[in-house]
Amino acid sequence: MSDLTLYIGNKKYSSWSLRPWLAMEAAGIPFKEVLIPFDFPAGNPRFREVSPVGQVPVLHHGKFRVWESLAIIEYVAELYPEAQLWPADRIERAAARAVSAEMHAGFRALRGACPMNFGRKPAPLAVDDAVRADVRRIETLWADALEASGGPFLFGSFSAADAMYAPVVNRFEVYELTDNPTSLAYMTAIRSVPAFQRWRDGALAESWVVPEDEV
Repeated sequence: MSDLTLYIGNKKYSSWSLRPWLAMEAAGIPFKEVLIPFDFPAGNPRFREVSPVGQVPVLHHGKFRVWESLAIIEYVAELYPEAQLWPADRIERAAARAVSAEMHAGFRALRGACPMNFGRKPAPLAVDDAVRADVRRIETLWADALEASGGPFLFGSFSAADAMYAPVVNRFEVYELTDNPTSLAYMTAIRSVPAFQRWRDGALAESWVVPEDEV
């Protein structure tokens, strides 16, 4: 039994939970999953029991706790260097960290207007200029990385950077935000990852509905 426990929110909606879960699951890193659902209007009070910031995801390693998706990924990457969560090449690794940090800190218009929702049937959504600007930046970022690496993932093999952008794949799909061939091919590659499919299947099996995440 692994001594790593990852606390997550609803698989249908929790984009921040998806990122470290997918990185760890795809890399074969052993961990225990505990799901605490968003079944209260302002978040579940139980989050405070496991997370110092009252949010998920949070990783427990013995008595140590680490929160924030990117910090969790960095921590397990150091625990399991053989999992190669980041590219081996120094320049590629720096680029992967840069685009991951950009995802972690940016694209607020897209995240606010188009919540991740694995339960939504694909349908177009009217979005404003700020969201369209976010979409264009992500399409450019993906295209540049894929051209440099040769694909099918951003840095060749599946990495932490792909895990960071996995929620965007869902957003682009369910709100029909892109018809760019390069983006669509990359989205197909992400959807083909068995770990991504396991998350999706878990999301579709959930019964919870969070009104504020339904557009």
